[in-house]
Amino acid sequence: MNHKPSYRNVHNRFKLNGNSYSFDDLLEVAISYIKDGEPHQKEIGNFLLDWIDSKEDIVLQTSGSTGTPKTVRFPKQAMVNSALATGNHFNIKIGSKALNCLPAKYIAGKMMLVRAMILGLELDVVQPHGNVLAYNTHTYDFAAMVPLQVENSLSNLNQIGTLLIGGAATSTQLIQKLKTKKTKCFITYGMTETLTHIASMPIPSEKSFFTTLADVQISVDERKCLCINVPYLNKDTIITNDLVTLESNSSFKLLGRVDSVINSGGVKIIPEVVEQKISSFMSTNFFIGSQPDKQLGQKVILVVESQKNKEDLIQQIKERNILNSYEIPKKVFYTKSFTYTENGKLMRSKTLELLFDRK
Repeated sequence: MNHKPSYRNVHNRFKLNGNSYSFDDLLEVAISYIKDGEPHQKEIGNFLLDWIDSKEDIVLQTSGSTGTPKTVRFPKQAMVNSALATGNHFNIKIGSKALNCLPAKYIAGKMMLVRAMILGLELDVVQPHGNVLAYNTHTYDFAAMVPLQVENSLSNLNQIGTLLIGGAATSTQLIQKLKTKKTKCFITYGMTETLTHIASMPIPSEKSFFTTLADVQISVDERKCLCINVPYLNKDTIITNDLVTLESNSSFKLLGRVDSVINSGGVKIIPEVVEQKISSFMSTNFFIGSQPDKQLGQKVILVVESQKNKEDLIQQIKERNILNSYEIPKKVFYTKSFTYTENGKLMRSKTLELLFDRK
Protein backbone atom coordinates (compact mmCIF):
# COMPACT_ATOMS: atom_id res chain seq x y z
CA MET A 1 0.00 0.00 0.00
CA ASN A 2 1.53 3.30 -1.09
CA HIS A 3 -0.65 5.52 1.02
CA LYS A 4 -1.87 5.14 4.56
CA PRO A 5 -5.59 4.74 5.17
CA SER A 6 -7.45 7.53 6.93
CA TYR A 7 -9.63 7.04 9.98
CA ARG A 8 -12.64 6.77 7.66
CA ASN A 9 -11.17 3.72 5.91
CA VAL A 10 -12.68 0.97 8.06
CA HIS A 11 -11.29 -2.29 6.69
CA ASN A 12 -13.81 -4.56 4.93
CA ARG A 13 -12.67 -7.50 7.11
CA PHE A 14 -13.43 -5.65 10.36
CA LYS A 15 -15.87 -7.40 12.66
CA LEU A 16 -17.11 -6.42 16.12
CA ASN A 17 -18.47 -9.28 18.23
CA GLY A 18 -19.08 -11.34 15.09
CA ASN A 19 -20.78 -8.65 13.00
CA SER A 20 -19.28 -6.81 10.01
CA TYR A 21 -19.51 -3.02 10.03
CA SER A 22 -18.50 -0.25 7.65
CA PHE A 23 -17.65 3.30 8.68
CA ASP A 24 -21.25 4.33 7.92
CA ASP A 25 -22.57 1.60 10.23
CA LEU A 26 -20.63 2.84 13.26
CA LEU A 27 -23.16 5.55 14.19
CA GLU A 28 -25.89 2.96 14.66
CA VAL A 29 -23.53 0.73 16.66
CA ALA A 30 -22.50 3.65 18.89
CA ILE A 31 -26.08 4.73 19.59
CA SER A 32 -27.11 1.15 20.37
CA TYR A 33 -24.22 0.71 22.82
CA ILE A 34 -24.87 4.03 24.54
CA LYS A 35 -28.61 3.46 24.79
CA ASP A 36 -28.80 -0.22 25.75
CA GLY A 37 -25.26 -1.38 26.50
CA GLU A 38 -23.44 -2.28 29.69
CA PRO A 39 -21.04 0.34 31.14
CA HIS A 40 -18.02 -0.90 29.13
CA GLN A 41 -20.13 -0.86 25.95
CA LYS A 42 -21.29 2.70 26.64
CA GLU A 43 -17.61 3.72 26.76
CA ILE A 44 -17.09 2.06 23.37
CA GLY A 45 -20.16 3.85 22.02
CA ASN A 46 -18.87 7.23 23.20
CA PHE A 47 -15.48 6.58 21.58
CA LEU A 48 -17.07 5.52 18.28
CA LEU A 49 -19.12 8.74 18.25
CA ASP A 50 -15.91 10.73 18.65
CA TRP A 51 -14.20 8.63 15.97
CA ILE A 52 -16.84 9.18 13.27
CA ASP A 53 -17.49 12.89 13.86
CA SER A 54 -16.19 15.53 11.46
CA LYS A 55 -13.27 16.60 13.65
CA GLU A 56 -9.79 15.55 12.60
CA ASP A 57 -8.56 15.13 16.17
CA ILE A 58 -9.70 13.46 19.35
CA VAL A 59 -9.30 14.18 23.09
CA LEU A 60 -7.77 11.42 25.25
CA GLN A 61 -7.48 11.09 29.03
CA THR A 62 -4.38 9.84 30.87
CA SER A 63 -4.71 7.35 33.72
CA GLY A 64 -3.22 9.67 36.35
CA SER A 65 -1.03 7.07 38.04
CA THR A 66 1.76 9.59 38.71
CA GLY A 67 -0.41 12.63 39.29
CA THR A 68 -3.69 14.25 38.32
CA PRO A 69 -5.29 12.78 35.17
CA LYS A 70 -4.99 15.14 32.22
CA THR A 71 -6.31 15.35 28.70
CA VAL A 72 -4.25 15.33 25.52
CA ARG A 73 -5.38 15.98 21.96
CA PHE A 74 -4.25 13.83 19.02
CA PRO A 75 -5.07 13.72 15.30
CA LYS A 76 -7.11 10.63 14.45
CA GLN A 77 -4.57 9.96 11.72
CA ALA A 78 -1.90 9.53 14.40
CA MET A 79 -4.00 6.76 15.96
CA VAL A 80 -4.30 5.12 12.52
CA ASN A 81 -0.52 5.35 12.10
CA SER A 82 -0.02 3.81 15.55
CA ALA A 83 -2.32 0.91 14.65
CA LEU A 84 -0.36 0.28 11.44
CA ALA A 85 2.94 0.35 13.35
CA THR A 86 1.61 -2.24 15.82
CA GLY A 87 0.41 -4.43 12.97
CA ASN A 88 3.84 -4.36 11.35
CA HIS A 89 5.81 -4.87 14.57
CA PHE A 90 3.81 -7.88 15.77
CA ASN A 91 3.02 -9.24 12.29
CA ILE A 92 -0.76 -9.07 12.78
CA LYS A 93 -2.54 -10.48 9.73
CA ILE A 94 -5.77 -9.27 8.11
CA GLY A 95 -8.69 -11.28 9.48
CA SER A 96 -6.91 -12.18 12.73
CA LYS A 97 -9.17 -12.81 15.71
CA ALA A 98 -8.54 -10.34 18.52
CA LEU A 99 -9.81 -9.83 22.07
CA ASN A 100 -10.38 -6.44 23.68
CA CYS A 101 -10.72 -6.75 27.46
CA LEU A 102 -9.50 -3.23 28.30
CA PRO A 103 -11.76 -0.25 29.11
CA ALA A 104 -12.37 2.05 26.16
CA LYS A 105 -12.23 4.97 28.59
CA TYR A 106 -8.43 4.86 28.28
CA ILE A 107 -6.02 4.72 25.37
CA ALA A 108 -5.25 0.97 25.49
CA GLY A 109 -8.90 0.02 25.00
CA LYS A 110 -9.41 2.70 22.36
CA MET A 111 -6.38 1.56 20.37
CA MET A 112 -7.60 -2.06 20.30
CA LEU A 113 -10.73 -0.78 18.56
CA VAL A 114 -8.71 1.35 16.14
CA ARG A 115 -6.39 -1.58 15.30
CA ALA A 116 -9.37 -3.77 14.56
CA MET A 117 -11.01 -1.18 12.30
CA ILE A 118 -7.83 -0.27 10.42
CA LEU A 119 -6.08 -3.66 10.24
CA GLY A 120 -9.22 -5.65 9.50
CA LEU A 121 -9.45 -7.74 12.67
CA GLU A 122 -12.35 -9.77 14.01
CA LEU A 123 -12.64 -8.21 17.46
CA ASP A 124 -14.50 -9.63 20.43
CA VAL A 125 -15.13 -7.09 23.18
CA VAL A 126 -15.73 -8.36 26.71
CA GLN A 127 -16.25 -6.70 30.06
CA PRO A 128 -12.83 -5.54 31.35
CA HIS A 129 -12.80 -7.41 34.65
CA GLY A 130 -10.00 -9.45 36.28
CA ASN A 131 -10.49 -12.91 34.72
CA VAL A 132 -11.48 -12.27 31.12
CA LEU A 133 -11.02 -15.85 29.88
CA ALA A 134 -12.92 -17.58 32.70
CA TYR A 135 -16.08 -18.19 30.65
CA ASN A 136 -14.62 -17.65 27.19
CA THR A 137 -13.68 -20.74 25.17
CA HIS A 138 -12.75 -18.86 21.97
CA THR A 139 -9.18 -18.74 20.71
CA TYR A 140 -7.54 -15.48 19.65
CA ASP A 141 -4.54 -14.53 17.55
CA PHE A 142 -3.98 -11.26 19.39
CA ALA A 143 -4.92 -9.62 22.70
CA ALA A 144 -3.70 -7.06 25.23
CA MET A 145 -4.07 -7.21 29.01
CA VAL A 146 -2.89 -5.56 32.19
CA PRO A 147 -0.76 -7.79 34.48
CA LEU A 148 -3.62 -8.53 36.89
CA GLN A 149 -5.72 -9.92 34.03
CA VAL A 150 -2.78 -12.03 32.86
CA GLU A 151 -2.25 -13.41 36.37
CA ASN A 152 -5.91 -14.39 36.60
CA SER A 153 -5.92 -15.94 33.11
CA LEU A 154 -2.79 -18.12 33.33
CA SER A 155 -4.69 -21.41 33.17
CA ASN A 156 -6.44 -20.36 29.93
CA LEU A 157 -3.64 -18.39 28.32
CA ASN A 158 -3.14 -20.97 25.57
CA GLN A 159 -6.30 -19.52 24.00
CA ILE A 160 -4.20 -16.52 22.90
CA GLY A 161 -1.47 -16.56 20.25
CA THR A 162 0.21 -13.18 20.86
CA LEU A 163 -0.34 -11.24 24.08
CA LEU A 164 0.72 -7.67 24.84
CA ILE A 165 1.09 -6.83 28.54
CA GLY A 166 1.10 -3.22 29.70
CA GLY A 167 -0.56 -0.56 31.81
CA ALA A 168 1.35 -1.49 34.99
CA ALA A 169 4.61 -3.13 36.04
CA THR A 170 4.92 -6.87 35.38
CA SER A 171 6.29 -8.69 38.43
CA THR A 172 9.25 -11.05 38.30
CA GLN A 173 7.00 -13.86 39.56
CA LEU A 174 4.54 -13.36 36.68
CA ILE A 175 7.35 -13.26 34.13
CA GLN A 176 8.63 -16.61 35.45
CA LYS A 177 5.16 -18.15 35.10
CA LEU A 178 4.82 -16.84 31.52
CA LYS A 179 8.08 -18.45 30.44
CA THR A 180 6.35 -21.85 30.52
CA LYS A 181 3.45 -20.75 28.29
CA LYS A 182 3.18 -21.30 24.53
CA THR A 183 1.64 -17.85 24.09
CA LYS A 184 4.03 -15.29 22.61
CA CYS A 185 4.08 -12.68 25.40
CA PHE A 186 5.47 -9.16 25.16
CA ILE A 187 5.82 -6.54 27.88
CA THR A 188 5.14 -3.18 26.26
CA TYR A 189 6.39 0.32 27.01
CA GLY A 190 4.29 3.35 26.26
CA MET A 191 1.83 5.93 27.54
CA THR A 192 -1.17 7.93 26.43
CA GLU A 193 1.16 10.55 24.95
CA THR A 194 2.65 7.88 22.63
CA LEU A 195 -0.75 6.30 21.86
CA THR A 196 0.18 3.15 23.82
CA HIS A 197 3.36 1.20 23.08
CA ILE A 198 6.41 2.43 21.21
CA ALA A 199 8.60 -0.48 22.36
CA SER A 200 8.25 -4.09 23.47
CA MET A 201 10.23 -6.81 25.25
CA PRO A 202 9.59 -10.51 24.61
CA ILE A 203 9.24 -13.03 27.43
CA PRO A 204 11.73 -14.54 27.96
CA SER A 205 14.29 -11.80 27.35
CA GLU A 206 17.98 -12.39 28.11
CA LYS A 207 18.92 -8.77 28.81
CA SER A 208 15.52 -7.27 29.71
CA PHE A 209 15.80 -4.62 26.99
CA PHE A 210 12.88 -3.00 25.22
CA THR A 211 13.11 -2.77 21.41
CA THR A 212 11.40 0.15 19.69
CA LEU A 213 8.89 -0.06 16.88
CA ALA A 214 10.10 0.99 13.42
CA ASP A 215 10.86 4.72 12.96
CA VAL A 216 10.77 5.46 16.71
CA GLN A 217 13.82 7.51 17.75
CA ILE A 218 15.12 7.45 21.33
CA SER A 219 17.72 9.38 23.33
CA VAL A 220 18.34 10.45 26.92
CA ASP A 221 18.44 13.90 28.49
CA GLU A 222 20.85 15.22 31.14
CA ARG A 223 18.87 13.36 33.84
CA LYS A 224 19.37 10.06 31.92
CA CYS A 225 15.61 10.03 31.25
CA LEU A 226 14.16 8.66 28.03
CA CYS A 227 13.27 11.08 25.23
CA ILE A 228 11.09 9.81 22.41
CA ASN A 229 10.49 10.98 18.85
CA VAL A 230 7.71 9.25 16.94
CA PRO A 231 7.47 10.89 13.49
CA TYR A 232 4.26 9.08 12.57
CA LEU A 233 2.51 10.49 15.68
CA ASN A 234 3.76 14.08 15.92
CA LYS A 235 6.86 16.20 15.50
CA ASP A 236 7.36 16.98 19.19
CA THR A 237 9.91 15.21 21.38
CA ILE A 238 8.27 13.48 24.33
CA ILE A 239 10.42 13.90 27.44
CA THR A 240 9.64 11.25 30.04
CA ASN A 241 10.58 10.86 33.70
CA ASP A 242 11.72 7.28 33.09
CA LEU A 243 15.35 6.55 33.89
CA VAL A 244 16.91 4.25 31.27
CA THR A 245 20.18 2.94 29.93
CA LEU A 246 20.45 2.89 26.14
CA GLU A 247 21.67 -0.38 24.65
CA SER A 248 21.49 0.96 21.07
CA ASN A 249 19.62 3.58 19.10
CA SER A 250 16.59 1.25 19.11
CA SER A 251 16.76 -0.50 22.50
CA PHE A 252 16.84 0.49 26.16
CA LYS A 253 16.60 -0.89 29.68
CA LEU A 254 14.01 0.68 31.96
CA LEU A 255 15.39 1.40 35.46
CA GLY A 256 12.66 3.41 37.19
CA ARG A 257 11.18 6.87 37.50
CA VAL A 258 13.37 9.87 38.26
CA ASP A 259 10.68 11.31 40.55
CA SER A 260 10.81 8.13 42.66
CA VAL A 261 14.57 8.29 43.27
CA ILE A 262 15.49 8.28 46.96
CA ASN A 263 18.41 10.43 48.16
CA SER A 264 19.60 8.70 51.32
CA GLY A 265 22.71 10.23 52.88
CA GLY A 266 23.82 11.51 49.47
CA VAL A 267 23.37 8.10 47.76
CA LYS A 268 20.72 7.98 45.05
CA ILE A 269 18.64 4.82 45.12
CA ILE A 270 16.20 3.76 42.38
CA PRO A 271 13.27 2.00 44.11
CA GLU A 272 12.41 -0.14 41.08
CA VAL A 273 15.95 -1.55 40.98
CA VAL A 274 15.72 -2.57 44.65
CA GLU A 275 12.27 -4.06 44.03
CA GLN A 276 13.65 -6.16 41.19
CA LYS A 277 16.36 -7.56 43.46
CA ILE A 278 14.02 -8.70 46.24
CA SER A 279 10.96 -9.64 44.15
CA SER A 280 11.87 -13.33 43.90
CA PHE A 281 11.13 -14.02 47.56
CA MET A 282 8.31 -11.56 48.22
CA SER A 283 5.02 -13.46 48.18
CA THR A 284 2.70 -10.44 48.16
CA ASN A 285 2.54 -7.02 46.51
CA PHE A 286 5.10 -4.55 47.78
CA PHE A 287 7.07 -1.47 46.83
CA ILE A 288 10.09 0.50 48.00
CA GLY A 289 9.44 4.04 49.21
CA SER A 290 10.99 6.62 51.49
CA GLN A 291 10.38 8.58 54.67
CA PRO A 292 11.99 11.82 55.84
CA ASP A 293 14.96 11.20 58.11
CA LYS A 294 16.93 13.74 60.17
CA GLN A 295 20.31 12.12 59.52
CA LEU A 296 19.91 10.70 56.01
CA GLY A 297 17.46 13.17 54.52
CA GLN A 298 15.40 10.22 53.28
CA LYS A 299 15.41 6.65 54.53
CA VAL A 300 14.45 3.61 52.50
CA ILE A 301 11.25 1.83 53.59
CA LEU A 302 9.46 -1.29 52.41
CA VAL A 303 5.67 -1.13 52.05
CA VAL A 304 3.82 -4.46 51.93
CA GLU A 305 0.21 -5.08 50.91
CA SER A 306 -0.78 -7.47 53.66
CA GLN A 307 -2.79 -7.62 56.86
CA LYS A 308 -0.21 -9.97 58.40
CA ASN A 309 3.09 -8.62 59.66
CA LYS A 310 5.98 -10.86 58.69
CA GLU A 311 8.51 -10.97 61.50
CA ASP A 312 12.19 -10.34 60.79
CA LEU A 313 11.56 -9.45 57.13
CA ILE A 314 14.43 -6.95 57.08
CA GLN A 315 16.73 -9.56 58.65
CA GLN A 316 15.73 -12.07 55.96
CA ILE A 317 16.56 -9.52 53.28
CA LYS A 318 19.96 -8.87 54.87
CA GLU A 319 20.76 -12.59 55.04
CA ARG A 320 20.26 -13.04 51.32
CA ASN A 321 23.09 -10.59 50.54
CA ILE A 322 21.36 -9.26 47.41
CA LEU A 323 21.16 -5.60 48.42
CA ASN A 324 23.86 -3.04 48.97
CA SER A 325 23.89 -1.75 52.55
CA TYR A 326 22.31 1.58 51.60
CA GLU A 327 19.46 -0.22 49.72
CA ILE A 328 18.30 -2.24 52.74
CA PRO A 329 14.97 -0.90 54.08
CA LYS A 330 15.19 0.72 57.48
CA LYS A 331 11.56 -0.04 58.28
CA VAL A 332 8.64 -2.15 57.00
CA PHE A 333 5.06 -0.87 56.82
CA TYR A 334 2.04 -3.09 56.25
CA THR A 335 -1.25 -1.93 54.78
CA LYS A 336 -4.39 -3.86 53.92
CA SER A 337 -4.56 -2.52 50.37
CA PHE A 338 -2.59 -0.29 48.02
CA THR A 339 -4.19 2.41 45.90
CA TYR A 340 -4.43 1.59 42.20
CA THR A 341 -5.67 3.34 39.09
CA GLU A 342 -8.72 1.99 37.29
CA ASN A 343 -6.49 -0.08 35.00
CA GLY A 344 -4.47 -1.58 37.83
CA LYS A 345 -1.42 0.68 38.00
CA LEU A 346 0.03 1.24 41.48
CA MET A 347 -0.25 4.80 42.81
CA ARG A 348 2.81 4.95 45.07
CA SER A 349 2.45 8.50 46.35
CA LYS A 350 -1.25 8.14 47.10
CA THR A 351 -0.65 4.82 48.91
CA LEU A 352 2.06 6.39 51.09
CA GLU A 353 -0.08 9.44 51.74
CA LEU A 354 -2.99 7.31 52.97
CA LEU A 355 -0.66 5.03 54.94
CA PHE A 356 0.96 7.85 56.91
CA ASP A 357 -2.33 9.69 57.37
CA ARG A 358 -3.51 6.66 59.33
CA LYS A 359 -0.40 6.51 61.51
